[in-house]
Amino acid sequence: MTAGLLRGLCRHISIQNTFFGKTLQQNMALKQISSNKCFEGYQKVFEHDSSELKCKMKFGIYLPPKAETSKCPVVYWLSGLTCTEQNFITKAAYHQTASEQGLIVVAPDTSPRGCNIDGEEESWDFGTGAGFYVNATEDPWKTNYRMYSYVVKELPELINGNFPTDPDRISVCGHSMGGHGALICALKNPGKYKTVSAFAPICNPVQCPWGQKAFGGYLGSDASKWEAYDATHLVKTYSGAQLDVLIDQGKDDQFLSAGQLLPDNFIAACTEKKIPVVFRLQEGYDHSYFFITTFINDHIKHHAKYLNA
Repeated sequence: MTAGLLRGLCRHISIQNTFFGKTLQQNMALKQISSNKCFEGYQKVFEHDSSELKCKMKFGIYLPPKAETSKCPVVYWLSGLTCTEQNFITKAAYHQTASEQGLIVVAPDTSPRGCNIDGEEESWDFGTGAGFYVNATEDPWKTNYRMYSYVVKELPELINGNFPTDPDRISVCGHSMGGHGALICALKNPGKYKTVSAFAPICNPVQCPWGQKAFGGYLGSDASKWEAYDATHLVKTYSGAQLDVLIDQGKDDQFLSAGQLLPDNFIAACTEKKIPVVFRLQEGYDHSYFFITTFINDHIKHHAKYLNA
């Protein structure tokens, strides 16, 4: 066997990952794509073969300096339409507060990629970059588009198996489509997440054009089945552990005025169920990452309050 072949075989058998000056033996399912020191911690990106999605997936993970010596709680961030794992980790400027609070932050991609499904690249709001955090039931999407199970089950198991996490201390947040994802993950799994927050979430997708297009394609024409992935409907039947929800919404968000987000419907349902929601309508802000960057530290501290209690 040549030296080159031997080195290649070794890379498949054992992936070596170094941070904090130490070498960790990683699960062979993980391939490190990048690593950058940031506020004394490390922002990393990994790739792996997903059993749920039947494709390669990437996720970003920030490891704070506290992870060198102890297990840390985890915040899962879910991004919005058209995004990858890169948008949040390069634009949101959350690292300093996550470092100070000792939080691991995980940001997965938003959908399967490269599945060669007919039509997956035709629309910016359906298919690639638009998984909507549901488990599809319709052909040709149902084999790969299982983002709900990926985010709730497969990804946390992978993170807990390879990084210094405390699996009993996790929370979830997100933006737009990812805000919808964060809300439904928390509402469908009482007690799993310590808290939830969102930026400009799609709160009532069964009533908005984005949701109707996505749910019709992924879940079929029976609209009654869509309610299982609609935060406003899930709140109406929620009976689990108490949630403390934080939502920031830009007042000048073009998608708010277009009727895509519908936060009033969600707030009304929460009020009826006596679920506490802090809803902040931010004057002058739009739907962009400039908005997220402005208020992300408030959200990181909101999560730290419950995760570090």
